[in-house]
Amino acid sequence: MPSALKITLILSLLLSAGSHAADTAPRKTLAPFASEQALGSYLQQLQARQAALVLKQQKLQRATAQYTAVPPAPPAAPMAAEAAAKSADAAESVTNVQTAGVDEGGIVKLHGKHLVMLRRGKLFTVQVGGNALQPVASLDAFAPGSDPSGSWYDEMLIDGDTLVVIGYSYSRGGTEIGLFDIGADGKLAYRSTYHLRSNDYYSSRNYASRLVGSKLVFYSPLSLDLRRGDPFGGFPALRRWRPDAVPSDFKRIAPATRIYRTDEEPEPGAGLTLHTVTVCDLARRDMRCEATAVMGPQGRVFYVSGESVFVWTTRRGSDSGVFRIPLDGSAPSALKVAGAPVDQFSFLESLDGHLNVLLRAEGQGDAMWDGARGRGDMALLRVPLASFSDGRDSAPAGSYKPLPGGGGYGLQNRYVGPYLLYGNAGNGGRRQADQAWPRQPLYAVRWADAGSVQALSLPHGVERIEALGNDAVAIGAQGRDLHFSSIRLGAQAAIATRYIRADAAQGESRSHGFFYKPQTASEGVIGLPILGADERPGLNRPSASVLYLRNSGLQLTELGALAARPGPAPDDGCRASCVDWYGNARPLFLQGRVFALLGYELVEGALKEGQVREVRRLSYAPAAR
Repeated sequence: MPSALKITLILSLLLSAGSHAADTAPRKTLAPFASEQALGSYLQQLQARQAALVLKQQKLQRATAQYTAVPPAPPAAPMAAEAAAKSADAAESVTNVQTAGVDEGGIVKLHGKHLVMLRRGKLFTVQVGGNALQPVASLDAFAPGSDPSGSWYDEMLIDGDTLVVIGYSYSRGGTEIGLFDIGADGKLAYRSTYHLRSNDYYSSRNYASRLVGSKLVFYSPLSLDLRRGDPFGGFPALRRWRPDAVPSDFKRIAPATRIYRTDEEPEPGAGLTLHTVTVCDLARRDMRCEATAVMGPQGRVFYVSGESVFVWTTRRGSDSGVFRIPLDGSAPSALKVAGAPVDQFSFLESLDGHLNVLLRAEGQGDAMWDGARGRGDMALLRVPLASFSDGRDSAPAGSYKPLPGGGGYGLQNRYVGPYLLYGNAGNGGRRQADQAWPRQPLYAVRWADAGSVQALSLPHGVERIEALGNDAVAIGAQGRDLHFSSIRLGAQAAIATRYIRADAAQGESRSHGFFYKPQTASEGVIGLPILGADERPGLNRPSASVLYLRNSGLQLTELGALAARPGPAPDDGCRASCVDWYGNARPLFLQGRVFALLGYELVEGALKEGQVREVRRLSYAPAAR
């Protein structure tokens, strides 16, 4: 029986052929609405169409009510909107980013001689330069005089001496952007707060914000409610916070001439989303932002390269579209495609001018915890960037390479050098201490030439795939133990060696929980938070420890661990963001020094006789109010 992905490919090709019968010169980009009047007329047409559909559904329900005692299912609720490298010195970056030159919002950053931490609604700075380890300053991560209840302050970025805190406010309804000044002495000062109209951006895998040069970049979906009297009330807008702020303070930042659509009409009864890319200029003290939006269905995954934001949308079934939205404000382009990516790590904009995407037959994006779901046959899509056009073209069937593997729950994928690697945890990620563990394949395929696929047999699941320079490491559980398998990526991919940490589990699942510090082309140090095998990652507790391994020619040896101090967490009088949704443990490598961020503790270690040993520790926890 043909797979869902193959069937969708055939149908999309037939539809594409029919739509181009008399079209010899397709436009290369999407067309914006010509005016506010044209946009308003289109929305009125959609409102009328939706109202007619609702009326038809109501009549059908009344007509069939006498024949069944089972009430009709309510319409599907809109999907929750989604979630989450410029450093002062790229060599001293403390964030494990996907794309070089594209920094990602995180909970710890480096500014000169100071580490900056964002935790539980507050900012903290600690001096580490000059062999110091000294707390310097702390400040609320929200505007003075504002009520932080109902708000979550999740991510932080630094551009020059401007510190940006990204949060989401359920009480105020949208993304909150706090700007702070940070000095060379580590002192903090509040500057201003802005509200960006958006849905909830949370994702268990992705990050909401990026920094490219001095451009602060957001992707945010906005579900349009066509039943409201003023549909423009849900369009991209920005306001500066003030104590007596009102909804009318929002000013639109995406005029009709920056809103685009393809030839696809919205699905009857399905939601319509404005997939919005907002770019803010941090070079100005009074932040200015511009937005570009494309209309599409709700399901999505987004990926940020150095020049564009790619947004993959999914209609019901597996009929999909991918938008390319340039960061320079020029017009977006699009392609009709099939299937769904796992998460942002499924994408690679390669230097040879292609977009490469690992796909599953079915998926609904990576909002909330959806990135771990998805199912069906798998394929690698590889298309030239020049093939993107006005959205009427489909990626040709030859652009898809079928791949083995069913894309089970918790699938992990990563591009490392010329290879795409993917695999899953097996058994839904659950540990089995007393049962035989089925061997799990780690698949390796060269993405550029789509050659043969290798299946490397691992005795453990694949919970994480990370780069070790030009090679890789696959990390996952086998029963009660945590395995690290180094992968050599030469002419062929091959398992090099394995390190096993007995009675252990990953303490952080997010990409930022891992860090690899290269020392030469073939040597470096790995850091990863771990727990005991009987422990489970908790959202309100520090990690048990950070484990350090030496990589020497892909031979992995343990250097030791830096552990959190046992005992209850300090009472910090938390007022906002009192759950660590983005984790709270990170390995840090600075100027030849080794640190472990463990909740409110910063522990420093030193390499002595081939072991990491604790030198000192600091608690930067605030006093309870």
